[in-house]
Amino acid sequence: MHSMTSFVQELVIFIIPVLIAITFHEVAHGYVAYLLGDPTAKSAGRLSLNPIKHLDPIGALALLIVKVGWAKPVPINPMFFKNPRRDLFLVAAAGPFCNFVLALLFSLIIKIILLLFGGVTSKGALDIFSVLIDVCSAGILVNVGLGLFNLLPIPPLDGSNMLMVLMPENIAVGFSRFGKYGIILIIFLFFTGVVQKIILPVIYFTVSKLLPG
Repeated sequence: MHSMTSFVQELVIFIIPVLIAITFHEVAHGYVAYLLGDPTAKSAGRLSLNPIKHLDPIGALALLIVKVGWAKPVPINPMFFKNPRRDLFLVAAAGPFCNFVLALLFSLIIKIILLLFGGVTSKGALDIFSVLIDVCSAGILVNVGLGLFNLLPIPPLDGSNMLMVLMPENIAVGFSRFGKYGIILIIFLFFTGVVQKIILPVIYFTVSKLLPG
């Protein structure tokens, strides 16, 4: 019963950071693409801050449980780009970059709370600030996790799109054909624990540097 209560409490703390991380990640992709001349994401309604439009059920569940995951990819049409290779790289990098910025903002909020209200002794106020700090700490963990995980060079993750841009064109074409098997590989790596062993130590090290104290 205690473990179930702890799980529900953790779920409540993490749900808002997860929705924020996923939403801003995908909007960042779509907005950068829009700035570079591609209206596809805007036309599809994917520049919205409504998280429902960006949720991938499996990716969101993974983000809640193991703190790494993914969202529903924003549609991009490189035909609109003036410099496709450069612009594709910028669009792919925009999502993880946005998550790292959010992690820094959550870290800053915690520091401001501690600076302004660290001396408060009222139990009610302490409870409120404790919850806020827990949510912001979850925000750091989730955004670092989402950002770093998406840098892995496995289709359809952002890292694979960034890597393809840097490859010679003939190799990139061959690599892109692997894309349809990418999600199967990701799920396999999750269930075998390979992803967790590779990326969780990096995530926790990064988070430890952002958390005060």
